[in-house]
Amino acid sequence: MEFTEAVAGFATGVVVLTVRDGRDDLGTTVTSFMSVSLEPPMVLAGVVSDGYLAEVLRRTPRWAATVLSAEQRALAGRFAAEGRPSARLLLASEPHHRGPVSDALIVDSGLAALECETRQTIEAGDHTLFVAEVLAADYVARRRSPLIRVNRRYLT
Repeated sequence: MEFTEAVAGFATGVVVLTVRDGRDDLGTTVTSFMSVSLEPPMVLAGVVSDGYLAEVLRRTPRWAATVLSAEQRALAGRFAAEGRPSARLLLASEPHHRGPVSDALIVDSGLAALECETRQTIEAGDHTLFVAEVLAADYVARRRSPLIRVNRRYLT
């Protein structure tokens, strides 16, 4: 479809979104992520509507978003894979911690990590948009370069 080709050329940052679901941790790679407000600080994340992650995010308002650095291309791929296991397993070999505000897993070596609380959900075609207030910036690492996705490839 021409639309798919057109938006593939739009460069985006790459985020790993994680949420704790009871005893398990879920996560996915997200390229539909943006800042929407400075006061209060708010972000928007787009997630496929018919997946289990969207179901969990609808009932669990607090989650975390780690903005990935250029060195984390392999991690982005692991979190994007079909049939991926628990986020705990995907992060087993990566330095990470649990966010004190969201209780979600946070990768330690990204550009930034935000702990968020969903304020609004919007059904938009095959995705659900989660508009969330940023409750805490877990960390910011300004000296790293971002991981960028464009034309269906990661640029480092």
